[in-house]
Amino acid sequence: MTDPITGAGDEARSVVRETAARAREAAAALATTSRADKDRALLAMADALVDETTSILVANEEDVQRARDEGTPESLIDRLRLDVPRVQAMADGLRDVVGLVDPCGEVVRGYTLPNGLELRQVRVPLGVVGIIYEARPNVTVDAAGLCLKSGNAVLLRGSSSARASNARIVDVLRDAVQQAGLPADCVQGVAGEGREAVQHLMRARGLVDVLIPRGGAGLIRYVVEESTVPVIETGVGNCHVYVDADADLDMAMSIVLNAKTQRPSVCNAAESLVVHRDVAAQFVPEVVKQLTAAGVTVHGDDAVQGYADGVTAAEPDDFAAEYLSADISAAVVDSLDDAVAHIRRYGSGHTEAIVTRSQQSAQRFTHAVDAAAVVVNASTRFTDGGEFGFGAEIGISTQKLHARGPMGLPELTSTKYVLTGAGQTRE
Repeated sequence: MTDPITGAGDEARSVVRETAARAREAAAALATTSRADKDRALLAMADALVDETTSILVANEEDVQRARDEGTPESLIDRLRLDVPRVQAMADGLRDVVGLVDPCGEVVRGYTLPNGLELRQVRVPLGVVGIIYEARPNVTVDAAGLCLKSGNAVLLRGSSSARASNARIVDVLRDAVQQAGLPADCVQGVAGEGREAVQHLMRARGLVDVLIPRGGAGLIRYVVEESTVPVIETGVGNCHVYVDADADLDMAMSIVLNAKTQRPSVCNAAESLVVHRDVAAQFVPEVVKQLTAAGVTVHGDDAVQGYADGVTAAEPDDFAAEYLSADISAAVVDSLDDAVAHIRRYGSGHTEAIVTRSQQSAQRFTHAVDAAAVVVNASTRFTDGGEFGFGAEIGISTQKLHARGPMGLPELTSTKYVLTGAGQTRE
């Protein structure tokens, strides 16, 4: 027999739903777990990652070698690869989460009604959170840690490219959670090959409270359009740096180079450069020279090609591209308003930056640009939960409901109202 909606087999559906049901039981236990107990589990998880570094790296090498054999670009392999410092960073991220305030039980607002009832709106866990993500096995740890701290059970469905790494990491985390006295099913991987398990996870309404996709545009669109479980949409990062007519060009150069080259394979790396025509003749030749020296291919419009040699002619799709590689689109505009229009047309709503000495231009830009984060005189690379002081993040939400921008602990909670009375009845 097959599922009439997904067309997938009943056996796979049963496995996913049983996994989700166990997560629901674990979530009920977590909802009443103290911060001290959750923090103890997080520290145990961190220690276990360090202790099991060798076995994790062995599993990761299996994934990396398979990716190379399949011809995966090096920029994507970099997102997949783990080493000792990266495993240590994952453990340190969990320890950082321990130091963050537990959002559960926080009173968002509270007051006494005219009838004497005391009303409080308090933060509570979402329940069971499903994370569907690509590559980057560090997401497995970040998601598990943030969900546990915020009182949620997590269902982790990583991509097949990282299946050995993710499986080993999940086993390590589950053992640590259980040894710390919490249900191991607080952290679970979703088994299955291909999209079949993902389809069933997206249909587990009533067992899974929310899904969060992290990855490329295709994955995100697929989950948003096909899921019957509520989805928090995390967006792709076609991030722009706009160099204004009043920019400090030395500052602009430093920001552009950092935003593009510091780590090109992540969603907050700059993918697009926009330059005001008043400074283009001075800035464009030098920025193209330095980007090229750093190994970046500049895909420029006619004006950019006219100002500098070594520029690849931009195709129509280049300005909307999330390259995740050593490539950047570049365009020259006549005004700040034209820059904003360019960003509105091609941007993904992730992060947009302006470099300017004009306070008026900065204010106009921040008010006019529609994005989860707007940066003035700094790199787009700062749009990150850790940089914002949130600890590790679950993703960058580009939607406008519930959560927007880096999703830390508060964004992994909902609220409920608690009314306390002294026998009041409604007339």
